[in-house]
Amino acid sequence: MEERESGRTWRPNRKEFIAGTTLASLGFVFADGTPARAAWDDKPTVKKPVSANDKIRFACIGVGGKGWGEVMDSAENGDIVALCDPDDVQMARAKRAFPNAKVYRDYRKMFSEMADQIDAVTVSTPDHHHYPASSVAMTLGKHVYCQKPLVRTIWEARQMQEIAKKARVATQMGNQGTAQDGLRMQAAQVRAGIIGNVTDIHVWSNRPVWPQGHKRGASKPVRDSIDWDVWIGPRPMRDYAEGYAPFVWRGFWDFGAGALGDMACHQMNMTFMALDLKDPVTVQAETSGHDKDIFPSWSIIKYHYPKNSWRGEINLTWYDGGKLPPADLVGEKMESSGTLIIGDKGKIHIPGDYGSGGKVVSGGVDIPEVKFDRSPGHFEEWVRAIRGGQEARSNFPNYGADLTGMALVGNLAVWCNGPEVQWDAKKMRVKNIGDFSNEKASIEELIKPTYREGWKLV
Repeated sequence: MEERESGRTWRPNRKEFIAGTTLASLGFVFADGTPARAAWDDKPTVKKPVSANDKIRFACIGVGGKGWGEVMDSAENGDIVALCDPDDVQMARAKRAFPNAKVYRDYRKMFSEMADQIDAVTVSTPDHHHYPASSVAMTLGKHVYCQKPLVRTIWEARQMQEIAKKARVATQMGNQGTAQDGLRMQAAQVRAGIIGNVTDIHVWSNRPVWPQGHKRGASKPVRDSIDWDVWIGPRPMRDYAEGYAPFVWRGFWDFGAGALGDMACHQMNMTFMALDLKDPVTVQAETSGHDKDIFPSWSIIKYHYPKNSWRGEINLTWYDGGKLPPADLVGEKMESSGTLIIGDKGKIHIPGDYGSGGKVVSGGVDIPEVKFDRSPGHFEEWVRAIRGGQEARSNFPNYGADLTGMALVGNLAVWCNGPEVQWDAKKMRVKNIGDFSNEKASIEELIKPTYREGWKLV
């Protein structure tokens, strides 16, 4: 077992970096005082791919739950050289399965000791660690696969794009439905006009399946099997309470992004691909109410997108916590999750979470033949890119970060619970922030977070 590391032992980067400045000066000083040079300091060209004859050396950060799937995918495509998780209970199975891998509780220490022994990194942690872990990995020239949502805040999404571009590494967000032929075909059909000009979209989720809308549990002594300082990571320190780890963290504003963060990167994925739903200009939410510590038990969020060069304005409504669109609007039995796309020539109803398997429920339009790229598999796309092939579809610079950032704008409206939020995507700011004078600091924290001492990366 690795010894505990204080969150205060890792120093901030040597040169202060703020949003909008060049990434060329980005650097880090690790716990041992050794400066970590950015991958592009001396090599401003594309990172050399891993040869087809060489095994990819993987490090897996977060090995329980969904992370176990990434561990197994990594093992099928290369060698696992390092495993990292602050929770020994989550780590136990991985240690047994891969006894030759080095084991860490703190990825900062892992990168300090093993940066030159790692080619690629998977990140399957609570949302608040996605950006710190992924950004350090990319800055050190490592290819990164990060679970959805890519990040917890909008600014972090933008930074993931920029760092990935500068480092020129292979990236992929873990929204697996992106690789499904059914989703890609459906997106191409909608884009080709199968139901005409799309005007409205309704997306409903059966999340949360964890507690939300309640009060924080009583403080309890932290169990010996978890390094609580590392688990808290960049967020403000708080006492341990039952349920945070390994799953209920999703319902806390400090650690997760609620039902929207959990599922929008799946359920909004197809319409995002089909209709370029990148930047809403307004969002507005109705919720059960919340205490700004834990997400509400339900929410209905309305996004408005302006017209672009090839389609008209679109309204998208998101429902969670058991809320559903009007049954007569859908026109047939609804599952607990689904999507309805309404155009001026018909409607498409897609049951389930992943944006494929839909059918036209009204309009009687012809189904056009469409062309789309078929995927070798979601994780396999990333491996292909690591070896110098075609980039993964849900890569950070051109897809994953935009999808995540768009979805997270909705949480600004959830936070405000009622008033319309006017969003300026280019400047990453709420245009009518004056309407929320009492909330200004907290809204801005949801856009660009501050980091606890010892975890400040930029």
